Amino acid sequence: MSWKEDNDCCSWDGVTCDSVTGHVIGLDLSCSWLYGNIPSNTSLFLLSQLKRLNLAFNDFKLSKIFPDFGRISSLTHLNLSTSNFSGHIPFEISHLSKLVTLDISNYIAIDSFPVRIERPVFERLVHNLTVLIDLVLDGVDMSSIVPSSMKNLSSSLTYLSLSDCKLQGNFLTHVFHLPNLQVLCLGGNFNLTGNFPKVNWSTPLKILDVSDISMSEQLPNSIGNLLHLRELYLQNCTLQGSIPPVLENLTQLTYLSLENNKFNGQIPSFLSNLANLYYLSLSNNNFSGQFPEFFFNLTQLFYLDLSSNQLTGLIPVCFVNSSQLSYLYLSSNQLTGPIPSFLSNLTNLYYLSLPRNNFIGQFPEFFFFLAHLSYLDLSSNQLTGPIPVCFVNSSQLSHLYLSCNQLTGPIPSFLSNLANLHDLSLWNNNFIGQFPDLFLNLTQLYYLDLSNNQLTGPIPSSIFEFVSLTTLALSSNSLSGIIEFHMFSKLKDLRYLSLSHNNLSVTTTEFNVNSSFPQLESLYLSACNISEFPGFLRSLDHLDHLDLSENKIHGHIPNWMLEIGKDTLSWLNLSHNSLTGTIQLPWKNLEYLDLHSNTLQGLLPIPQPYMRLISLSNNNFTGEIPDLICNMSFIEILDLSNNSLSGNIPECMGNFSSLHVLDLRKNRFNGSIPRTFAKGNNYRTLNFNNNELKGSIPRSLINCSRLEVLDLGNNKINDTFPYWLGNLPELQVLVLRSNKIYGSNWGCSKTKNCFSKLRIFDLSNNMISGFLPAKYFKNLNAMMDFGDAERRLQYMGEDYYQDSVMVTWKGFEYQLVKIITIFTTIDFSNNNFHGEIPKVIGKLHALRLLNLSQNNLTGCIPPSIGNMSDLESLDLSSNKLVGKIPWQLIKLNFLGFLNLSENHLSGLVPRDNHFDTFPNNSYDGNLALCGFPLSNTCETYDETPRPLSKSDDGESSNSFGWKAVLIGYGCGMVLGVMLGYLVFSTGKPQWVIRIVEGRQRRKGRRLNNKGGRGSS
Repeated sequence: MSWKEDNDCCSWDGVTCDSVTGHVIGLDLSCSWLYGNIPSNTSLFLLSQLKRLNLAFNDFKLSKIFPDFGRISSLTHLNLSTSNFSGHIPFEISHLSKLVTLDISNYIAIDSFPVRIERPVFERLVHNLTVLIDLVLDGVDMSSIVPSSMKNLSSSLTYLSLSDCKLQGNFLTHVFHLPNLQVLCLGGNFNLTGNFPKVNWSTPLKILDVSDISMSEQLPNSIGNLLHLRELYLQNCTLQGSIPPVLENLTQLTYLSLENNKFNGQIPSFLSNLANLYYLSLSNNNFSGQFPEFFFNLTQLFYLDLSSNQLTGLIPVCFVNSSQLSYLYLSSNQLTGPIPSFLSNLTNLYYLSLPRNNFIGQFPEFFFFLAHLSYLDLSSNQLTGPIPVCFVNSSQLSHLYLSCNQLTGPIPSFLSNLANLHDLSLWNNNFIGQFPDLFLNLTQLYYLDLSNNQLTGPIPSSIFEFVSLTTLALSSNSLSGIIEFHMFSKLKDLRYLSLSHNNLSVTTTEFNVNSSFPQLESLYLSACNISEFPGFLRSLDHLDHLDLSENKIHGHIPNWMLEIGKDTLSWLNLSHNSLTGTIQLPWKNLEYLDLHSNTLQGLLPIPQPYMRLISLSNNNFTGEIPDLICNMSFIEILDLSNNSLSGNIPECMGNFSSLHVLDLRKNRFNGSIPRTFAKGNNYRTLNFNNNELKGSIPRSLINCSRLEVLDLGNNKINDTFPYWLGNLPELQVLVLRSNKIYGSNWGCSKTKNCFSKLRIFDLSNNMISGFLPAKYFKNLNAMMDFGDAERRLQYMGEDYYQDSVMVTWKGFEYQLVKIITIFTTIDFSNNNFHGEIPKVIGKLHALRLLNLSQNNLTGCIPPSIGNMSDLESLDLSSNKLVGKIPWQLIKLNFLGFLNLSENHLSGLVPRDNHFDTFPNNSYDGNLALCGFPLSNTCETYDETPRPLSKSDDGESSNSFGWKAVLIGYGCGMVLGVMLGYLVFSTGKPQWVIRIVEGRQRRKGRRLNNKGGRGSS
């Protein structure tokens, strides 16, 4: 704004005068860099003939909107938008009865709502401004306004915009019927509800935006009457069902946004009739079916978003015919096949997003032809092979995301030609070779993630020249060498640094006062051979995340460490060190704390009320759980296992609404289990194993509808069998071993689906009597069959916690530190069961361990057990079983352990290549048994083995194969037969070592227990 120093103000910029009277009638000071408070004695309010006043897009430093604006009674146009006003809109504004346009919108700080209008002012404004055509109050706090206040809005309104105004309640349908309304914008009012008119809705609307309003569930057919509609925004409106066909009547539509709803079915082909569509977003719905082909007819399409649906199949060849298409989002669907090369025809493509699909094949080369490409995301697919040399030809490429694929080879050097690259993400692939020294030309690089690959060698010194870097992630490679940490201080903008899980040794001794990290917020140095708390932490004023786990830090936590990030730290992991002493929690905003696997002692620290995760397992904490823990409203995971805690479990533990993992095993808690578990809780895991708990099992556990793991083993619980737990729909692990459970009431009728998802069922070492529960065996669906998806290598648990369970096999106890989802077991051993083994048990084809030993079972071994094709361990010892060993057992190709000892079996031991590997003691105490491997010969029996339909070694093209079984036999089931299983299924048995740690206990002998849960 430049005003000349002369007497004729009518010639000044932005000033309009009446040609007859010379009075100033228009003043446009918008975008004039005006700054500061408006003085109360300004002559502005003396311009009595002023008709138009525009002060938009300035900065008045939260000045109040003066009541004196109401003195300019001749005003027809008033625009105060986005000029940083504050306070209440004065009542005097409603005196401006000649206003045609009123705009007091705020787009500077929508979240703060500095401008507010009260109900009396708004109602008077609506009443007096009868000729108003445009009303814009976006970003003004209208929370006190009731929707009924709008019933008197001027019928002359053509433009009404009340977006992001904190409106609430049920919006009046009357507004949709305003006869001259062309633009209606109500988006961003999340507490507003409404209904579309279902009849007589025919207005000149051109733009309709009701985003974020909870509208009626179905989009009515009446919307097809808005024939002038050009822009329709219905995102996040709780709409569901199908898109009504009448939408094809809106042939003038250029913008259509239906994202974040619950529309389902196929994407309707009638959308192809909307030939003028420029912008189409259908993302975050439930559309399914094959990828549609009709987009070929939308020749004007510039923006297309179909992400986060359930679209399947290939992208059709004639997918799109718009040479203008610049933005294409197809992420988070189930699209398959190679990425189609015809995408190279979209020569104006600027933004391409295809992550989280099932694309396969070699990395495509056609991107070379997309000269305008700036953003490319192919992450989380199944792309293979190296990145081709002629990968891209766009000098504009600024964001490249290729993470979570199966790409191989060295990181190509030609990436250094992408001079405008800002973000490069290659994490979780199979890249090999030395850390690339190729980024010298990438002076604009802000984000670099190469973690979870197979890179080797030292980190080159050139990395410290990337002064623009804000994120550097190199974790989980095989990088080696000594890193002098002070070198990273050259990266003044660095906010995120991860060097964890390499072969690096990070030294911090040469740090000096000139080395600092003014912006560093997240630091991950897990497994970096650090032996003490780094002194440079003292300089981190903004630290939010800190991971020093799996190092060699020992001794007490120094006092100065308690001052680091006192007001900023939210995530702290010091697990797997050798820390001693007591611990305090001075960090005010701490949410995630992991100190497990140290030797900390003393009382539990007093938690902060907003914490979400506390993992203090495998330490030496003593005392009771502090009462203040009951004040934690956001806690999600609480793991205090393997300490020496005592006292009662606080009754409030059952009342948490947010807690989904509570692990208190291996302590000395006494008393009873909390009696009240509130309805609507979110518990997924409850583990109280190995304490001194008494009393009964609370019936309120039936309220834990999301419970997957319940482990109450090794306590002193005295109660009948809690058959009512069978109604928990998600329960997968039930361990009640080594208590005083008794009775014979199983409470499962023919109509109930009891324990249908149970995978681990351990009732061993109790006093349960009666017949085996045949009705349960009919309902254990999770033990009957695994689909292909369920056979994948998956574990029970979540990001910060892995479920664990103790199982007994061959008289030994094994700690499964992770529970693989294909692991299934029934252990009813050492109870008082009697009667016969039900034949229906043979339907449990996916069961791996069956232990019914040390009961009073009678009758014969049912031949149907031979149908349990996945069975790996069978223990029926110490019962009163009679008859022959069924020959059908030789069909159990995975069987690695068999114990039939101490029964009354007779006849010939079945012969088969793998059956011959079971030792004599598998049959001890059955004096009437004979044949190999026993010394008793069978004079009256034919010792010829039953012929098999397989080859001599018991293998077939689609069988497991006894070579694999024999590999594992000597190791035991989990370390053996499951090892053999993975030789067959994956060829990579090394994972077993990470899943299982054995703790063998027999006759008072205990072997070394090598570890605990390992949740970090």
